Amino acid sequence: MPNPEESLSQLGLVFPEAAANLRRVWRVGQLVGEVRNHIEREYADVWVEGEVSNYRPAPSGHLYFTLKDGDAQLPVVLFRRQAMLLRFRVEDGLQILVRGRVSVYEQRGQMQLVAEFVEPVGAGSLQIAFEQLKARLQKEGLFAADRKRPLPAFPHCIGIITSPTGAVIRDFLNVAGRRHLALHVQLYPSTVQGETAALEIAAGIAFFNQSRTVDVIVIARGGGSLEDLAPFNGELLARAIADSQLAVVSAVGHETDFTIADFVADLRAPTPSAAAELLTEAQHKVEERLEQLHRRLTHACRYLLMCAHERFARLSAPAAFARLRNAWARRQQRVDELQYQLDAAWHRHSRDMAERLQKLESRLLRQDVSHRMRMVRERLAMLDGRIGRAEQELLLRCNARHAHAEGRLQTLSPLAVLNRGYALVFDEAGVLIRDASATREGSLLTTRFADSTLTSRVLERKSPPGNS
Repeated sequence: MPNPEESLSQLGLVFPEAAANLRRVWRVGQLVGEVRNHIEREYADVWVEGEVSNYRPAPSGHLYFTLKDGDAQLPVVLFRRQAMLLRFRVEDGLQILVRGRVSVYEQRGQMQLVAEFVEPVGAGSLQIAFEQLKARLQKEGLFAADRKRPLPAFPHCIGIITSPTGAVIRDFLNVAGRRHLALHVQLYPSTVQGETAALEIAAGIAFFNQSRTVDVIVIARGGGSLEDLAPFNGELLARAIADSQLAVVSAVGHETDFTIADFVADLRAPTPSAAAELLTEAQHKVEERLEQLHRRLTHACRYLLMCAHERFARLSAPAAFARLRNAWARRQQRVDELQYQLDAAWHRHSRDMAERLQKLESRLLRQDVSHRMRMVRERLAMLDGRIGRAEQELLLRCNARHAHAEGRLQTLSPLAVLNRGYALVFDEAGVLIRDASATREGSLLTTRFADSTLTSRVLERKSPPGNS
């Protein structure tokens, strides 16, 4: 007999207890891992095109960004090993093509693209890297004209960094030797193409800066494609040129080729041969000027010599001796004149010295002690007489002032009033009585005359006539 539960399950009807026994429960990690394995098997090698956003470089060297278009977005991770192979700088807004495998980041349960190769859409990676580095270094000021070092006008030794087997070094030496014979050239051999070229050229710049045996450094290379000139478009070489204490000339490629090294260098030469011409230009001009002056001097000397020959041919012996005698006589006359001037100068000098000696004797006489003592004694006697006369005059003036003051005092003295018949009356307390009303009957009064006094007593006080 069939099982009822199996019959019901065939009909699509399952009891809860049976459903619990049939369903599978996943752990989160198991399910995400299963999905990741499935996606990585199905999408192990894909190409994805999109616009970069949310670019985030990590300290570990890994690069994280998001690819997006109008419909969706996809997180991308580029690990350090692949990021080191990039020839350009990933940045927001850049349209790129990414090759890699789709995976799932289990910690966030997020799908992502693990990139293996990245290239820009449109322009090549080298051109984009060139433009990005150029803009960044220009923003830092490495291309500024005020930081350019002046080139020596007359270099004694030039250091050149290039391949020792190429045609560049031969062309440079030919031009420099033709224009400046005394110029010395030191070669630092280096590769000018490949991955190690930038490092070797930077080492050459450091070597010349440490040795200080050259006056200027030249980086030279022939023409080539953008890939061939890649070492000269790198940041390593640009920093080395900017940090150099010696002036650096960039002579890379043909006249139409421009590199990052050209912009950072203190001078950009179109070609290596042009660099040799520019560095020897001042010396070459000086040599040309010297050659021109030498030719002019030679012509002038020949002309003067020819004129001298003509004048000598026109001269006769008697005339020559007569001119010699006249010249001798003029010299003798000049000697006599100088002798006269010498004698006159000697006499003037002797007279000046005699006058000076006389003045010194007079000053010495004034400084004699006996003479000065005599003058002092005379001055003391004169001052003594003046003091005596001044004492007598002062005494007479004092006596006169004393007599005058005594006369005025006698005039103002109360005794002088008493001598004219007046008297002063005082009461018992010695107070001057100015009015009879100040006395009383029986009081004792003292009357002062000019030469004596009189004591009296008031017996009766009467009022003057006319007073009530």
